[in-house]
Order: sequence, then structure tokens, then C-alpha cells
Amino acid sequence: MNKGFVAINYITCEAEYTSRFEELFRTRARAIDRMPGFRFMSVLKPQQAGEPYLVISHWDSEAHFRAWTASPEFLEGHQRGFEDMRRAKESGQKPPMVSVFKTYEIITD
Repeated sequence: MNKGFVAINYITCEAEYTSRFEELFRTRARAIDRMPGFRFMSVLKPQQAGEPYLVISHWDSEAHFRAWTASPEFLEGHQRGFEDMRRAKESGQKPPMVSVFKTYEIITD
């Protein structure tokens, strides 16, 4: 039985970008909240410097999550972060953050 689906985005930020990263989430567009199948999201701050933030989103199914990643709402929700990445690249700087997605099926509550 499907108990749900979880996507975890492991985001490692450059030290000087952590305040900006946290502000982006505090003032997020909330576009993900409008997506069918979206349950909730948590953003976890690491206790040790240099460790990744975890952005954990809960979904009804993998299909719902995949629909989010291909949606206009995904672009809306990530617009400011993508812009920061674009500016860093254009100026020849190291990216302010690096993101790695991992996905999981929930098997127990």
C-alpha cells in the first residue's frame, strides 16, 4: 500500500550564502503549496557548518512530485535561487549552493 513519497534535497551552501538561503525559504513563493498531491515541506538547518540543509517534501506519490518538478510552479518557486546561480556563473564565481535530490517511498508511518 502506498503511504506516500518523500523527496529530500540536500543543499550545501557557501558560508557567505547561508543567510540568503534561509531568507529565500522564509519568504518563499509557496508555489509548491498549490500543487496536487503535495502534503507538506520541512527545511532543516544543519547543526555543523559545512553540512547540507535538508529540504524535505512529502507527496501523495512519485507522480505528483515529478509533476511538480516539470511545472511552471517549480520555476516560480525557485526563481530567486536560480537567478543567484545564474549571476554567479556569469561572473565566473563558484555557485553559492549545490543541490542533490534523493527520493524515497514511505513504507511505514
